[in-house]
Amino acid sequence: MPELPEVETTVKGLKLKVLNRTFINVWSDWEKTIKKPKSFLEFKKEIKNKKINNVWRRAKNIIFDLSGGYSLLVHQKMTGHLLVGNWQKINNNWQPKKEGPLNDPYNRFIHLMFFFDDGTMMALSDVRKFAKVELWKTEGLLNSEEFNKIGPEPLDKKFTFEKFKEILKNKKGKIKQILMDQSLIAGIGNIYASEALWYAKIHPEKLTFKLTEKELKNLYQAIKKVLELSVKLGGESFSDYRKPDGTKGDFDTERKAYNREGQKCARCGTKIKRIKVGQRSAFFCPKCQKL
Repeated sequence: MPELPEVETTVKGLKLKVLNRTFINVWSDWEKTIKKPKSFLEFKKEIKNKKINNVWRRAKNIIFDLSGGYSLLVHQKMTGHLLVGNWQKINNNWQPKKEGPLNDPYNRFIHLMFFFDDGTMMALSDVRKFAKVELWKTEGLLNSEEFNKIGPEPLDKKFTFEKFKEILKNKKGKIKQILMDQSLIAGIGNIYASEALWYAKIHPEKLTFKLTEKELKNLYQAIKKVLELSVKLGGESFSDYRKPDGTKGDFDTERKAYNREGQKCARCGTKIKRIKVGQRSAFFCPKCQKL
């Protein structure tokens, strides 16, 4: 699933390509992607002639601020990613008009296509079809329970070490699960939880309330470090994720723990292990990250 760095990368790319564009049409062969309004025809009618005034991120959500007091929310879920370019229908499949990164095989699972006033198109490629798209009245979105229960942004200046300690205070769960709880901290998923814990030398199953002041400080700094580095490098693309221009992010070369089972730890040479923590895989070095 695209996490904070991938979603932030997508937002940056979209800002360069679709700001001030106006929706003129939309196509889908998987109308279940549209969760709000419930009717695809109503969605199509409502979004037509809406202009994009801004694109921003909250946790793993992409929000398009539109004219008329509307907002379009896109959550890419497990395998979705937004692409911008020009396509044509050939044998009932969308094909890029030009050779280039959009021809990457991971970009071919297009189930939603937006058409803009300048001829540009924006596609949602999503092989597992879990992504959700919602059209809200902006005020309703910003005041919704779903939106307001999201935790603070870890790259925000207000996310201080004291704030981090306050969030984790007296939490009884395992630290990896706590880091991935979106109501506590926004945007951290499986990849960056494993990476941050590797840098901080903390076992993913360590109980949160048992973390020392030093461990908390190391973890806080590690979270900032891995997220900032991944945003700088355009996110992680070892699986489905691609940037809006169809290219891969470059964080893959920096991965120290996630999806490296059996490979040598970059710090001590011990083989990385994989275990299940709360039904999700956790990757760690058994020597550097002792329980």
